Amino acid sequence: MMQIGQVTVNGSFFLAPLAGYTDLPFRLLCREHGAALCFSEMVSCHGLCFGQKKTLALLQSDPLDQPLAVQLFGSEPEIMGRAAALVSDQPVQLIDINMGCPVRKVVRKGAGAALMREPERAAAIIRAVCANTTLPVTVKFRSGWNSDAITAPEFARMAEGAGAAAVTVHARTWAQGFGGRADWRVIDQVRRAVAIPVIGNGDILCHEDGLRMMAETGCDGVMIGRGALGNPWVFARQGRPVTLEERLPAMRRHLALTRRYLQQRQAVFRMKNHAVRYLAGLRGASRIRQRIMACHDLDALDTLLRELEGATDAG
Repeated sequence: MMQIGQVTVNGSFFLAPLAGYTDLPFRLLCREHGAALCFSEMVSCHGLCFGQKKTLALLQSDPLDQPLAVQLFGSEPEIMGRAAALVSDQPVQLIDINMGCPVRKVVRKGAGAALMREPERAAAIIRAVCANTTLPVTVKFRSGWNSDAITAPEFARMAEGAGAAAVTVHARTWAQGFGGRADWRVIDQVRRAVAIPVIGNGDILCHEDGLRMMAETGCDGVMIGRGALGNPWVFARQGRPVTLEERLPAMRRHLALTRRYLQQRQAVFRMKNHAVRYLAGLRGASRIRQRIMACHDLDALDTLLRELEGATDAG
């Protein structure tokens, strides 16, 4: 159990914000498998303030999708504050600020990980967001800009002083992107630097990794990103099943949720992107992936999954 401001989170394993992946269907599926808190895809403060349709769609939720944190990104305190006020009118429990995204098009605009190089601007953004919401505000950032500038402990103290109710540390630098190994020692350093809850992130590929991170660093919870793709079982102790037969029910449940909540055109692309990831490590995965990618609509994908289910039953 973790207390973030006035929000009680009943568990320690959280789903990270992943652009293109952590939509409502996937969040609901991960919750069904044990995720205690889920984060939206990152939401542009400008897109919200200008009422862009695609941006507003990222706020789609459901009464079962709680507690939910919406992650905002931007580089202008005033606009971020206005966006926070808009989010606060939604059925949302927390607001997260992205200060760790390494993608160059985000960083070039002064947002994401670029803010780690401008702590004064970062502090102004946190204060502006806190001033425009009654929801707890959390901040996600990286170890630092590169191996010569590991600034996460100081950055965490700044975030706490500016009003953050919790921080998440992705234990990689901006220079690492998503490569190399995460240095969990930085998470421990951040935990020792602040009094607010600290969530660890980086290289959690199974439930045991998350337990080990908490044991080694003393962090209050763990956030799982890429390790959850095709693997919603990562949130529970039993872990990912080893056979296709055992994985197919989750794939079909994911498809059903996608059909219910997403528009057809978006749903087909997203579901195929997810479906191929469920096959990791399975014999014959390459051939099945090809068949999945050849499906032109959700009905065809559903037919294929039923066929695979029938084949495993027959076997």
